[in-house]
Amino acid sequence: MAAIPEDKTDPQVRLIKKYPNRRLYDTKTSSYITLADVKQMVLKNESFQVLDAKTNEDLSRQILLQIILDEESSGMPMFSSDLLSQVIRSYGSAMQGFMGSYLEKNLEGFQQMQKALQEQSHKLYGDGSRSSNEIWAQFMNMQGPAMQGLMQAYMEQSQKMFAQFQDQMQNQARNMFTGFQFPGFPPQGGPDKKP
Repeated sequence: MAAIPEDKTDPQVRLIKKYPNRRLYDTKTSSYITLADVKQMVLKNESFQVLDAKTNEDLSRQILLQIILDEESSGMPMFSSDLLSQVIRSYGSAMQGFMGSYLEKNLEGFQQMQKALQEQSHKLYGDGSRSSNEIWAQFMNMQGPAMQGLMQAYMEQSQKMFAQFQDQMQNQARNMFTGFQFPGFPPQGGPDKKP
């Protein structure tokens, strides 16, 4: 019988074990839970880790992806087919690592903006106000075109900055290899210049 690796999880992180029968066991409550329960942990910003009960393999990403798949399959999907196609095209490219952090930072900024709006609505309307989701929806309906314009400008600026970054990297590479002669490439200064 193979030894199960020692559990090296953070004690502050809620541990959930996934058994071969696909059931999830919450070690904090000593009970079986569902994906809906895990989703609630995410919504409450609770730290958790899902481990395979047999191998101790970290399955947290797989469980989160399953929750996203369930959400996308019911109700109003968040991701269009075009967006999903673009994400798929990013896999295997040189920019794959950059794409993940880029999306993460943009979502963090969006959530900070939403939190600020919720706090402001709480200050203005108090606890007896309409739900923050209603206020957020109303804000987005009124500000939708302006927000889309801001996002478009932001994307254009990001594209320009990325193009400048590429140009800068190419120039640095050229400067690093100045003076080296490579077969098939003209010498520095053009094809007419003699070495």
